[in-house]
Amino acid sequence: MTKDLKDLLFVVTGPTASGKTSKAVALAKYLDAEIISADSRQLYRRMDLGTGKDLEEYDGVPYHLIDICEPGYKYNLFEYLRDYQLAADDIKSRGKATILCGGTGLYVESVLKGIQLPQVPENKPLRASLEGKSLEELTEILKQYKTLHNTTDVDTAKRAIRAIEIQDYYHNNPQLEAQTEPHPIENAIVIGVDIDRECRRERISKRLRTRLESGMVDEVKSIIDSGVHPDDLIYYGLEYKFLTKYVIGELSYEEMVSQLEIAIHQFAKRQMTWFRGMERRGFHINWLPYDLSNEEFISQVIDIATN
Repeated sequence: MTKDLKDLLFVVTGPTASGKTSKAVALAKYLDAEIISADSRQLYRRMDLGTGKDLEEYDGVPYHLIDICEPGYKYNLFEYLRDYQLAADDIKSRGKATILCGGTGLYVESVLKGIQLPQVPENKPLRASLEGKSLEELTEILKQYKTLHNTTDVDTAKRAIRAIEIQDYYHNNPQLEAQTEPHPIENAIVIGVDIDRECRRERISKRLRTRLESGMVDEVKSIIDSGVHPDDLIYYGLEYKFLTKYVIGELSYEEMVSQLEIAIHQFAKRQMTWFRGMERRGFHINWLPYDLSNEEFISQVIDIATN
């Protein structure tokens, strides 16, 4: 591999169930690279089936920013950007190439923009004033702020309150905008794994059934039994929101499966909306078909990177 390729940041992104990880692993083996995750929920230990870690897919390729927090902790964008940079510097110091892989658009775009954020403290009076409001009401409040850093999946009230808290902090501290001038990454090759809507829906539904059969309900029960409050699991949304509601008796099994499947399909649609928005905001995403063989995928990525 030439020195030029090692100096590039390769990004492999796309919607859930598109097969990003296996493609990134194949590319990493070819490039002698290491992978930094861009998934906002794979950060958490023991949240394996619900987040789709599939760690066996890495097949010996070193990975970073997976299993670094305990369930119940509310990791944020400030921490992600800090930890991403530490991982990237570490990989570079060992002469390896770096691949950023994941579907959390907020993380991917923030890295590419070179955003630097101050840590946002907790605002207890603001939180108290928002307590009890519905998710719809909180979303409307969030829309009233100048959006400096969008969120991709504010699907619980607690997440919405935290998002408002962050926006309120920036609103009341306008000088921070000047202090956090972004430094966009200029040597990034962004690859989107493209999958048509029907194939995506089919893969999502099949994967959900497989994970339920593999013990996803027991995973949630185990996390709750370890002392994590149900509300703290619901905070993470999607699988953990609906499975927790089933475990604590708020939903029947059939309701849980039906509502969760719909929510995952909606999430994938929101992810694609985010990526299309990135393209409108000036990011060039090279979309490659999800069903390319690994050899074809690598060949096309290298062709993009060298031309």
